[in-house]
Amino acid sequence: MALLLNGLMAQWLNNSMAAVSGQLRNFNLKISFYLLVLLLTAGSATNAQINRYLTRGNQLYDQQNYKEAAADYAKALAKDPTNTAGMFNLGNSYYQQKQYDSSRKIMEATAKMSKDKSGQAAANYNIGNSYMAQRKWDDAINAYKETLRRNPQDPDAKYNLSYAREMAKKEQQQNKDNKDKNKQDKKDQNKDQQKQDKKDQDKDKKDKDQQQPQDNKDQKDDKDKDQQQPQSQPSKLSQQQAEQLLNALQQEEKKLQDKMKKEKGVPVKMQKDW
Repeated sequence: MALLLNGLMAQWLNNSMAAVSGQLRNFNLKISFYLLVLLLTAGSATNAQINRYLTRGNQLYDQQNYKEAAADYAKALAKDPTNTAGMFNLGNSYYQQKQYDSSRKIMEATAKMSKDKSGQAAANYNIGNSYMAQRKWDDAINAYKETLRRNPQDPDAKYNLSYAREMAKKEQQQNKDNKDKNKQDKKDQNKDQQKQDKKDQDKDKKDKDQQQPQDNKDQKDDKDKDQQQPQSQPSKLSQQQAEQLLNALQQEEKKLQDKMKKEKGVPVKMQKDW
């Protein structure tokens, strides 16, 4: 009897998850928890405690006390780690706190733990929502595809899949436009640099051309100045002047010899005084 009740409870939980997942799916990506009333076997203290944690967690979640709600769901899972209701609601609580990576991990575990396709579809849908919140369009697309594989008639999954594809397309186009713009900007920058280089070269050439005439002028002025200075020229004598100069030199030499002879004179012979 207990096994039959447990089987019925599992069936009811999965059906409840599927029913509530329809309320969760919407374009704004708002995830709401589903209120769960556990059908517990009489006399089970553990199940009663789990029920209290889940019920209080649901109340806190409804009051938007997501952190406190997550704590109660975690306590329920500590008692029963396979409780898909607690896992699903814990994932929702993380989502509402914008802890998308943590929410996604819980939802992935929920999808694996769930026994029917409806529960798996609901978990994958919320996985897609977490990717959408992070603008990870391709990952969201894959998650919504998983949802539709398990529930092909889900209209919200179809809508969000279409939206994610459109956003991914726009992002690709934007990336392409940015890449083309960066390429064009770089091309324009190189072109501007080439223009500036040419402008600098032309300016240098112009300055050099202007300096050259000045240098030539300075060289010419220096040359003219050198030409204006008197330069010693070798004396040029005519033949007559040369002969006169030679005769004058010979006369001077003769006079000098005569003078020397007079000064020397003829030696006087001395007589002996005896």
